[in-house]
Amino acid sequence: MLIGGALADDNSAVYGEFVRQAGGAEARIGVLSASSATPHGAANQVGKVLKRYGAAEVTWIPVSTKKKGSGDDAANAALAASMTGFFFAGGDQFRYVSSMIHADGSDGAVLAAIRQRFQAGAPVAGTSAGMQILAGSDMITGGSSYYGVRDGAQPGYYDTDEILGYWPAGGFNFFTSGLVDTHFDARGRNGRSLRLAADTGHDRVYGVGENTALVVSGAGTARETARVVGTNGVSVFDLRSAQVDTIGGYWSISGVRWSYLTDGDSYDPGRWQITKGATSTLTVPQDRAAAPPSTNVFGSYALRDAALDLADAGQSTTTTGTTAQADPRFVVRLTKGASFRAYTAGGAGSASFTDLTMSIQSE
Repeated sequence: MLIGGALADDNSAVYGEFVRQAGGAEARIGVLSASSATPHGAANQVGKVLKRYGAAEVTWIPVSTKKKGSGDDAANAALAASMTGFFFAGGDQFRYVSSMIHADGSDGAVLAAIRQRFQAGAPVAGTSAGMQILAGSDMITGGSSYYGVRDGAQPGYYDTDEILGYWPAGGFNFFTSGLVDTHFDARGRNGRSLRLAADTGHDRVYGVGENTALVVSGAGTARETARVVGTNGVSVFDLRSAQVDTIGGYWSISGVRWSYLTDGDSYDPGRWQITKGATSTLTVPQDRAAAPPSTNVFGSYALRDAALDLADAGQSTTTTGTTAQADPRFVVRLTKGASFRAYTAGGAGSASFTDLTMSIQSE
């Protein structure tokens, strides 16, 4: 269960689904919070909410960077082995790497126990950094979109948003059908994810919005499927036909296909196939042009909102936005092609879309 962060305590759809999968009234959930600067407090907060949604038992598994060797502690591993589900809290995903994975890349004892339970069917959920650590190779460790697009990705961990860092070995490798990113629209992370994917040879990105989950079944198998639950959406970027170039001395990309999925939508990664939810109907475009271009296209929700506005604008087939930074200034272009579709879920405007073309280049 990949949760994009900022999960509200009253999100019964996400919390309820997780508790149900973990066993409902018989669920014994282990909370991991090594990513937090205050791990015990973070675990207590998560535990109270999980119990409110019906879990029989919620237990902190006390792995922490503050206690050397806690990721290999036999008692902690035995505790993990007794759980029916696991929830990874947010913070800094690299703390999970430091405390639960050995220097040679092998699992610590606690992670090995969790992996065994996961392979036996126990659900694993993570929010924010707890979601990011579930990723496969080239896990994002930090960075912002503008500097990432401008300067490219660098392996390692950096304590600054001006460097797009990634960990080549990845996180726990529970979910590997594409790169993943969190807080996606709220923090304008489209650019950094696309640059990392292009730099490391990935052809798919999942960007999960806040208070939203991508619930994955059959993770890592040929039967893997996913569905969206929550209040915002999940972006799926398809880079199979994308072209990377240098324009004006700076990196550029074109031909990215962007689909934005919302509650009830499902996705089959093996077939690259989207199935819309039962309440979705095709949008009837409005007789108007698209809104003026954003001047901070990697700002909070700016790119998603521009895409939804374009979906509704019957007089426009394309819209652009520029970065707030000007050294250089990048232009993001969105285009509705023949295969583009927009959907409403009973509201006045579009809530989701499929197959919007996206490009980024310097001005």
